[in-house]
Amino acid sequence: MIAGRGRPVYEGVAIGRIYVHTKNQAMAERKCSDIEKELRRFQEAKEKAAEELSILYEKIASEIGEEQAAIIEVQSLLLNDLDYTEGIEAMIKSGNDAAFSVHEIGAAQASTFAALDDEYMKARAADIRDISDRLVRILTGAEQGFRMDEPGIIVAEDLTPSETVALDKDRILAFVTRQGSSNSHTAILARVMNIPSLVLTDIDIDPSLNGHTMIVDGFAGTYFIDPDEKTMSEMVAKKKSAGEYKAGLEEYRGRESISASGRKVKLFANIGSPSDIKYVIDGDAEGIGLLRSEFLYLGRDTFPTEDELFEAYRSVLEAMSGKKVVIRTLDIGADKKVGYFGLAPEENPALGYRGIRICLTQKDIFRTQLRAIYRASAYGNASIMFPMIISVKEVREIKAFCSEVEKELHDEGTTTGRVELGIMIETPAAALISDMLASEVDFFSVGTNDLTQYTLAIDRQNEKLDAFYDAHHPAIMRFLEMIAANAHKAGIWAGICGELAGDLSLTDEFLRMGYDELSVAPSRILELRKNVISSEV
Repeated sequence: MIAGRGRPVYEGVAIGRIYVHTKNQAMAERKCSDIEKELRRFQEAKEKAAEELSILYEKIASEIGEEQAAIIEVQSLLLNDLDYTEGIEAMIKSGNDAAFSVHEIGAAQASTFAALDDEYMKARAADIRDISDRLVRILTGAEQGFRMDEPGIIVAEDLTPSETVALDKDRILAFVTRQGSSNSHTAILARVMNIPSLVLTDIDIDPSLNGHTMIVDGFAGTYFIDPDEKTMSEMVAKKKSAGEYKAGLEEYRGRESISASGRKVKLFANIGSPSDIKYVIDGDAEGIGLLRSEFLYLGRDTFPTEDELFEAYRSVLEAMSGKKVVIRTLDIGADKKVGYFGLAPEENPALGYRGIRICLTQKDIFRTQLRAIYRASAYGNASIMFPMIISVKEVREIKAFCSEVEKELHDEGTTTGRVELGIMIETPAAALISDMLASEVDFFSVGTNDLTQYTLAIDRQNEKLDAFYDAHHPAIMRFLEMIAANAHKAGIWAGICGELAGDLSLTDEFLRMGYDELSVAPSRILELRKNVISSEV
């Protein structure tokens, strides 16, 4: 038996045969005699790759959601990135064939990005490898795809985003990689696809492992190859127990989320696109506490029209049948890049031109989105919240602009519903002046991911800082208590939509603080409801 460890990115236990996913890491130098022909072949390969990525985008969008499909946009943009394409063309012009040129430039640029300290930029290495492998495959006529004859566990050096989603997910029991990170696109997709997975493992990528039995324990972050009888028995029991636990949560479906002492809290869901509604309904959420608007702007070449935005928001509101839907306005910037916005590179994008700062300085973009939301509000229970707030001045400017947009629509004869206006509390500044902000809005929703990052001065995507990152830090807990207290003093409701909302070890604390709403991934609703109902607070 071989045992090892890695970083778990999704819980669960998987048992099955191994499929080793390997790539040709080296390519012999290949010269060409017809440079113009090779340049044409490269251009044709780019066009073919663009077609494949378009098809892949639609597949991901329909099966998983628009926000997750947006990762493909990065690779589409690479096909027209001058540093990348001009480097390849220069190598072809020096007498190398197209496939070898793509392989060499891709490998060189991926290595450069992988060596950077910035986690966002490091993640681009996987995208460069992915698009380069695709182009090489097209140019060499190699067979597309990785096949699995039966359900199993994929073992790989790394899995790029498009490789992961292009696989038949019904046959993937788990994946185990030597590289990757818990914040990579692939890890995010694995969580959406509910695949127990490990990254940053110590496993040897050896083709001879094909067909061997493997166990992946996504709870403990361990794996076993050719497990002995005792280990197999223990893991089978653990897998069965996990299944029984999940089935037992059905007891809490349809029940009110009220603690033993009578404290009621609403359990809402965080989603990224209209296609995620099925998960909201399956999860038995009482509403949507965070509908990210970015999904409508990612994965495209131009700004969405007002009608496109309206149709998307209306579909969600109608599907929720009167339950509250909190729509967060556009939060492009930081780690969410959109080429057609024309945003300049920033030294520290997490502290830069993002969120409400873009909306308040590019009001044509803001107006289009607000008009769409207000129009859609006639079809359900819509609320709007604004990200990255730091001052009362911003909030007053937002409210005045919302009133202007609403009046504009009414003057046109357009009906709107009553729309609550709230803000995300995700900066220390907003937390400290939450007493002043509370009198300006209808609700608070705490974004604990950014609030923790900014309060602790730690990049939450930097794996090197994991030992220092403490989401339970006393400063965060004090902020959370202060925010809830200030909201209630002003007579408004307060919720949490960040990762901490689903931290079961803090449920009692959040009930004690008086939070009115917790918004989590749809799959966590029943487990969190069980925790609330069992609480003595």
